[in-house]
Amino acid sequence: MNAESADPPTDLSPPELPTPELPTAQDVLAAAEILRGTAHRTPVLTSRLTDAELGASVFVKAENLQRTGSFKFRGAFHTLSRLGPEQRRAGVVAFSSGNHAQAVALAAQLLGIPAAIVMPTDAPASKLAATRGYGAEVVPYDRYTEDRAAIAADLADRRGLTLVPPYDHPHVIAGQGTAVHELLSDHGPLDALFVCLGGGGLLSGSLLAVQALSPGTAVFGVEPEAGDDARQSLRAGRIVTIDQPRTIADGAATTHLGDRTFPIIAEHVEDVLTVPDEALVDGMRLFASRYKVLVEPTGVLAFAGMRAALAADPQRFGTGARPPRIGVTVSGGNVDLDRFAALVGGA
Repeated sequence: MNAESADPPTDLSPPELPTPELPTAQDVLAAAEILRGTAHRTPVLTSRLTDAELGASVFVKAENLQRTGSFKFRGAFHTLSRLGPEQRRAGVVAFSSGNHAQAVALAAQLLGIPAAIVMPTDAPASKLAATRGYGAEVVPYDRYTEDRAAIAADLADRRGLTLVPPYDHPHVIAGQGTAVHELLSDHGPLDALFVCLGGGGLLSGSLLAVQALSPGTAVFGVEPEAGDDARQSLRAGRIVTIDQPRTIADGAATTHLGDRTFPIIAEHVEDVLTVPDEALVDGMRLFASRYKVLVEPTGVLAFAGMRAALAADPQRFGTGARPPRIGVTVSGGNVDLDRFAALVGGA
């Protein structure tokens, strides 16, 4: 799930626009077969302390332990694997603040495809180094003054590259949905599911997986308080574009949802919640101390939203007969160690 700076028209009402191609639950199932043996089947973490604290059985899908350190590898590999021979020879281009960049770079390396990645100059150093380490060309830009989508489109046009968007593509969405497909396949139906939300690829794919395997689950997207474009869009009934948000959740510093992610989210999501950056720092500290794993700020969004929701209404998901079963996605763990130390240490 990364920062989105392309600005679509402000009026995106369905009567005035063609209906974009939308993925289905069957597409998620097909993607799971393509990714079998290539993407890690990441573990689901549990904690008796967390369950006791929240009065729930909490299942944490640890995509911070996925290849390249985030769920983004799923959508990237699934998408690149479907390219034709000519597209593979010409190469691909993507834009990302880090996780999608690394995912496309590794997927391209595995499939023998040249890749160029447009990345912001202030992207975490570890993400820049990893992207280059996978063999991709990094094209830098200023996220506050330049349009990365336009830069990528220009590269695609001049070099004949195939653009691999970070979230708004049927194959990307279907690939991302395989994370929750695994969670539900391994642990059964859930009462509620909380999903990290930036451009909406992970949430859209998760909603499709839920439709297939656990249709009674209430699904919530969680985005940064400073970047509440999805929440505003749901309330307005159309895609709302906001200014580039400033948040420590760099992977969810989005300005708008996509033409494909928005309709899926609008139809199926229970609600979109927001959390402040301070809650993300608390979550990072908790994961390090309780679950013994490193999680980036964006990766904590869903967990922080889940804790806030249960604190506000402890009985919201209760059935009376048993504690509610709640799933949570951790989207990534790519954070520089010095930044992690500064954040959790209070600097």
